[in-house]
Amino acid sequence: MNQALQQVINRNDTWRGNYAALSANGDRHLDVEALSTGYNTLNSELRGGGWPLGNTVEVLSDGCGLGSMGLFLPAMEKLSAEGRWQVFIAPPFTPYAPLLKARGIDTDQILLVHPKSREDLLWATEQALRSSTSSAVFSWLGAHEYSYGELRKLQLAAADSDSMAVLFRPHSAARNHAPAGLRLQMREYRKVHILKQRGGNQYIDVALPPAEDIPEQPQLWEVPVWQDSPQQQPAFSFA
Repeated sequence: MNQALQQVINRNDTWRGNYAALSANGDRHLDVEALSTGYNTLNSELRGGGWPLGNTVEVLSDGCGLGSMGLFLPAMEKLSAEGRWQVFIAPPFTPYAPLLKARGIDTDQILLVHPKSREDLLWATEQALRSSTSSAVFSWLGAHEYSYGELRKLQLAAADSDSMAVLFRPHSAARNHAPAGLRLQMREYRKVHILKQRGGNQYIDVALPPAEDIPEQPQLWEVPVWQDSPQQQPAFSFA
C-alpha cells in the first residue's frame, strides 16, 4: 500500500467499513487479537479491548519512556507465564530487577540488547519481532529520524508474529506519519492520550486511576515533560 493511500485510510474522518465479523453462532466479534492492558479504563477505549498483537504500538514521551513502562507491567506479568523472552532493545537504563520480580515477572526471561548503531537497532528490533521465542519486544528508538519505510518494515515484522511490540519515541515524532496501528502520548501523570488508533477512538485522553493498580505492588509512573514545563524526575527509578 502506498503512503498516500495509507494517510487517507488513517484519517479520523475516513469510513473504514465494518470491522466486525460474524462468528459461527452469528455473534459479532472484532478481527483484532489483543492482550489486556490490566487497566479497565484503558481497555474500554482500545479496539479489541487491549494491546493489539500483530501490530506495533508507539509510545511518545520525552522522559526516555521509562515511566511509560508502568503501562505494560500487567501485560508483562501475564506474558511471563508463556516462558518466552521479553526483549528490551536499547533501553536507556538497565531494568530494575527487584521491581520486575515484585510484579511477578520472571527476570530470567528478560533479554537486554544494546545495539551499537541506528542500523543495528532497527535490525535487532525486526529480528526480535520475527522470532517466535519473543512474547514482547520493547524498543527505544531514540531521537533518530526514521523513514516511513523503515517503520513499516517493523510493522510488517510485528504482523507476522504474536508478540506485543512497543516502540518508544520522543514527543517530536508525533508530527510525522507512522504506520503503527496504535500511537499513544504520555503528556500528563497517569494519563494516556490516544493520538492514533486504527479503527478506534482517537484524540482522547484516558486517565488511569490509582484504584486500578495492584495493591501493595510497586508502580512505575513517570511525571512527563510536556511543552514548557520544567524537567521532572521519574516517580520510580528504573535502574
